[in-house]
Amino acid sequence: MHLADRLLMPGLVNAHGHAAMSLLRGYADDLPLQAWLEDRIWPAEARWLSGEFVADGTRLAIAEMIASGTTCFADMYFFPDVVADVARHSGLRAQIAFPVLEFATPWAAGADEYLHKGLALYDENKDDPLLRVAFGPHAPYTVSDTTFERIAVYAGEVEAPIHIHLHETAQEIRDALAGNGERPISRLHRLGLLGPGTQCVHMTQVEPADIELLAATGAGVVHCPRSNLKLASGCCPAATLRGAGIPLGLGTDGAASSNDLDLFMELRVAALIAKGLSGDPTRLAAAEVIEMATLGGAAALGLETEIGSLEPGKSADMIALDLSDPSALPLYNPVSQLVYTGSGRRVSHVWVQGRPLLIEHELQTLDSAAVIARAREWQARLAASAV
Repeated sequence: MHLADRLLMPGLVNAHGHAAMSLLRGYADDLPLQAWLEDRIWPAEARWLSGEFVADGTRLAIAEMIASGTTCFADMYFFPDVVADVARHSGLRAQIAFPVLEFATPWAAGADEYLHKGLALYDENKDDPLLRVAFGPHAPYTVSDTTFERIAVYAGEVEAPIHIHLHETAQEIRDALAGNGERPISRLHRLGLLGPGTQCVHMTQVEPADIELLAATGAGVVHCPRSNLKLASGCCPAATLRGAGIPLGLGTDGAASSNDLDLFMELRVAALIAKGLSGDPTRLAAAEVIEMATLGGAAALGLETEIGSLEPGKSADMIALDLSDPSALPLYNPVSQLVYTGSGRRVSHVWVQGRPLLIEHELQTLDSAAVIARAREWQARLAASAV
């Protein structure tokens, strides 16, 4: 295959999201996190959450991710068995974290059932080369000590990762300190959850002692700058974490909070906010954020020996971008151009394990028209129920 005016690079790794929540894109904007969750998102999920909702929302998200250059995504949502089926059909690589909470949802009645179903999902998919199942305890404020201890034991036994929202807001820290006098990350460490297989999502509220814990245990961090900015939750000190040698990836979070799943936009915001907050224009240079979205994301997920770079022995997960667009010219520094003018719309080709998922902007494994039609049906349902 000959592709003129294209740049070939490793596929992007979206290290945190909630794919099915793409059906809630724009449903609740301009709200703080707790109001966003408690007043809008959780009531909508209580009414509409089902296997059908998750299947259609995940297809919509995967179509968007493939079209914008993502070749591996980490998901955390209900009906993870449905997410696994949709991901498998699409050919996209995925880490699927099954949720664990103390309260009932349409997928499970309580911690026991979440764990039972999740471990069954692990057994069903443990030999799939493109799917990996992780434990997904929602957050420190929705999971008990007893359940956390069980997760630590089970995850160690089956050697599965743990994917968790952690230190997402200042309120989370205040509530934890008021409740037991302990920062959430310290509590997780005490309960045996921090280790090389732990993926700490958000980490917007970080003190030096937290960084020491992350570095000492080998836990990774996923930075979701646009979602955290939009919800005014704070900002992960990405450059500082990189400097401490902590595995660091990028995630879009769900489209319900970040509104799109274009990881190229996440790259730009991550670079700009690091410079703006530090007052140092050299912080998080273009090459560093490209690494965060590729090899860094792979390392945060524990997949750095398989993906994240183009080299012998690794999977052929790669993308091609069209650089003939006027906004990409003149081209003095391709890496800089990818970060500061890049967009997922430039992605023309996507391969996972050498299999083409996108050719000249056309999806190869999903029916675009059907995906769009189903999204519009859900829009009509949710809009009618909100009246």
